[in-house]
Amino acid sequence: MAGFRYQALDSTGRLHKGVLETDSQRQVRAMLREQGLTAIEVEGLTQQSDAPGRVSTRKASRRKLSTAQLALLTRQFATLLGASLTVEQTMNALIEQADNQFIRQVLAGVRGEVLAGQTLARAMGQFPRVFPELYRTLVEAGEKSGQLSRVMYRLADYTEDRQSLQRKTTTAMVYPAVVTFVAILVVTGLLTYVVPKVVAVYANSKQTLPLLTRIMISLSDFLVATGVYWVIALIAGGWLFARALKQPAIRMRFDRFVLKLPVIGRLARGVNTARLGSTLAILVSSRVPLLTALQAGVGVVSNLPMKRALIETEKLVREGGSLSRSLASTKMFPPVMVHLIASGEQSGKLDDMLERIAISQAQEIESRVTTLTSLLEPMLMLVMGVVVLLIVIAILLPIFELNTLIK
Repeated sequence: MAGFRYQALDSTGRLHKGVLETDSQRQVRAMLREQGLTAIEVEGLTQQSDAPGRVSTRKASRRKLSTAQLALLTRQFATLLGASLTVEQTMNALIEQADNQFIRQVLAGVRGEVLAGQTLARAMGQFPRVFPELYRTLVEAGEKSGQLSRVMYRLADYTEDRQSLQRKTTTAMVYPAVVTFVAILVVTGLLTYVVPKVVAVYANSKQTLPLLTRIMISLSDFLVATGVYWVIALIAGGWLFARALKQPAIRMRFDRFVLKLPVIGRLARGVNTARLGSTLAILVSSRVPLLTALQAGVGVVSNLPMKRALIETEKLVREGGSLSRSLASTKMFPPVMVHLIASGEQSGKLDDMLERIAISQAQEIESRVTTLTSLLEPMLMLVMGVVVLLIVIAILLPIFELNTLIK
């Protein structure tokens, strides 16, 4: 069956909205007539085709939920599953209480796929922008282990923690981003508008302009003549770079280069380590086998060298090696992670140690971002001040020299 969203009028002219699960639009209209309603609009939620009973997720799949919306939806899902409701009953309840039309469409689409025989993870895969790969990977692992309710509870915690970290990181980066943008606009405006106006004043003068002024004029002329081409080149370069990163070999070299960078490399390693630690902690604490948890972990690590290292770790564990030694052999993960995992294996509290890894890495990321932004702010102001000062000096130097000659 498929999901259909309808709008209908009753005998008094009152508008009714809702979602029905059936095989075709014709059956939806028949069901509405039995309830004394006249259908004015019936729209499918799960697929799209010219056939009346098949409607699309194309429009919905292009949109996404905010992190806050996804966190709230996950918490509601986990609570209902924890109350011993089936997946279908849970989806019905979520659809009824959703106050956002898009969320109702997505949930109805997922429910339609589940009723058609798909697993919950595969059904969510119809909406990849709503439910990211990490999310679907954990749901799939929970379904395979029979611990979906426990996994969803932990996934709700993880989503809420990620929302909090993302909010703090975004807030910390807003000011430097605004300052950088304004600085670029100011410098570009000075070079393309102010400097040419001043040059016109010196055009009829026979004096030799200072070197700094000549350099500034040349740079201004260059930007005025080629500015449009630079903008086009930057846009095209960004597009080509994004396309190139889709090639595994290029992406592997780029990710390896990122890991070697002084500050960004440690941030990238920390983000992937925190994500891996959270994933393994959720699954291990939900009694998911370690090999299954590692396979799920491969799907949540975005850095390709670290992903390859984790695949090698999974092979070594499958052959009988311990998790800590297998991770240590790859030399891709922070030593503190390896030591904490080794401690967890010895004490039998691996899930607690994995949770501690995720928390410590998240705190370290937050601390590094805060420190980085606190350093960037004065540096950006200093650089902007120096550039503007050079432009002003280049403009005023000929005036100072002319005054000297007159005296």
